[in-house]
Amino acid sequence: MSQPTMSDPTLLSALISALAMTIIVSLRYLLSSGGFAWATRVRQPGLYAPLSRQIRSEIAWSLFSCAIFGIPAGIVAWGWRAHGWTRIYEDIHAMPLWYWPLSILIYLAIHDTWFYWSHRWMHVPRVFRIFHAVHHASRPPTAWAAMAFHPTEALTQAFVVPLLVFLVPIHVGALGVVLTIMTVMGVTNHMGWEIFPHRLVHGRLGRWIITATHHQRHHDIYRANFGLYFRFWDRVCGTDKGLGEFLRP
Repeated sequence: MSQPTMSDPTLLSALISALAMTIIVSLRYLLSSGGFAWATRVRQPGLYAPLSRQIRSEIAWSLFSCAIFGIPAGIVAWGWRAHGWTRIYEDIHAMPLWYWPLSILIYLAIHDTWFYWSHRWMHVPRVFRIFHAVHHASRPPTAWAAMAFHPTEALTQAFVVPLLVFLVPIHVGALGVVLTIMTVMGVTNHMGWEIFPHRLVHGRLGRWIITATHHQRHHDIYRANFGLYFRFWDRVCGTDKGLGEFLRP
């Protein structure tokens, strides 16, 4: 059997898809983080002024992470379109309509579970130095820090959604919602200020979802508040240490 080469149209189309998705993920990062950084400049003037060197580092690490996230996502997208590999569906009636929002919750819950336990593991001192120290070099974090990971950490997170689409059916539109929530919460949780209203953060809903005020506490004391979307695992495991406070310039 002959080995695939760069001239093989199948291999070439997979590589083009991986490159295209890397560009898309990079643009998504630049637009989302850039947009919220602009909002910070408007709403919190001067907050990022002393952090220009840190922000350059955050952008560099994040663009590297974009490739690590984009390559497997692009190959999976190619496999879905070219070979029907995944369980992504386009016909809204292929599954009951009630499953559409349920699938979003399933994806978020599974992702949150993986993130909590892998994130907590990365705070083991020996592991921290290899996997997670780059992310915590952002002190305080900014809107540009959402994907500022060492490649080892990026690899632990990049496969979650690409793997789920092989296992759990999801409509393409619902998948778009999952990716949007992932992006928005990833950025807003690192902004260094709270974009959501006080009554949400400190109300009943805020007791169960994670916002910047909750995640700031993690960046302050490290050994607490490990979740991504929900406070469920932190509450169950006794690692929820409440809400943090933001430093002002």
